[in-house]
Amino acid sequence: MKPGSKSRPKLPAASEQMKAWSAALAGEVATWPRATTRSFFGFTALYRKDKIFAMLPRTRAMGTPNTLAFKFEALTPRLYAQLEGDPRVGTTEMRAARWQTFEVHSDSDLRDALHWLARAYDAAGKSKKAH
Repeated sequence: MKPGSKSRPKLPAASEQMKAWSAALAGEVATWPRATTRSFFGFTALYRKDKIFAMLPRTRAMGTPNTLAFKFEALTPRLYAQLEGDPRVGTTEMRAARWQTFEVHSDSDLRDALHWLARAYDAAGKSKKAH
């Protein structure tokens, strides 16, 4: 997509395995205090109170059919280094916000996916509400 372009990036269909993984992750996150889920254009959006912190593929994915996304309002140098150190983590921009992506390859990646979701959830609780 060209800079300044208004068109949306093409979103691949979520794989059947990713749909199952997303349902499991959403079920776990839904047990966290003040966490809610909402359907959002082919994704399950994860919120802490009124702050969106992640999106799990429901029918569509980001990047690849096995990719979920999460975001941080601010990246510390340490957090940036940790994100850069995980080869499954990438970045994308949506609506002028920078999102991190995480590609799930196997069941064994779910623990790390949940770790990144928890970090984004915690950060959403600490960030100030946008006006």
